[in-house]
Amino acid sequence: MKIVFATNNAHKLKEVSAVLGEGYELVTLREVGITEDIPETGATLDENASLKARYVYERTGLDCFADDTGLEVEALGGAPGVHSARYATDGHDFAANNRKLLNELEGVENRAARFRTVIALIEGGKELRVEGIVEGTIATAESGAEGFGYDPLFIPNGYERTFAEMSADEKNAISHRGRAVAELVKLLKE
Repeated sequence: MKIVFATNNAHKLKEVSAVLGEGYELVTLREVGITEDIPETGATLDENASLKARYVYERTGLDCFADDTGLEVEALGGAPGVHSARYATDGHDFAANNRKLLNELEGVENRAARFRTVIALIEGGKELRVEGIVEGTIATAESGAEGFGYDPLFIPNGYERTFAEMSADEKNAISHRGRAVAELVKLLKE
């Protein structure tokens, strides 16, 4: 089955392809002629996922899905949340985002956090949503070289290593995106 994934992020594409498995061919935005940035003007992860999926569907008429992911830190009232990718700057500057997060949590004991991914699927014109959540804590310093984004800081509950210290297979088995994609696969098979 061919389906458009509303992303040009190579890391996300690789993660989602691994979880979807055989039987699904992901088509990128570039492959369907969408080269512009898709507006992410929603106030929530749900709204952004839906906006991105609708944008692709309205321009291509193809079945598609889009995700939005946020890191929600309890001591920061859920921030950075929907602003996770642009927390420190206007661009996807992972290093700056991690520095800002560590600065804001300096001296804070409650480091509970969760990653949440929302996926909006449009299939045959009908929109459905699923989500995946993984609870954890924010480390006091970056550790690991795998993954991207906040992975060097996020330690999932039940583990002593950050996502960035795990192999891609280990992370995908427990991650927010992996869980959301597993729910997406259930929807696609129904």
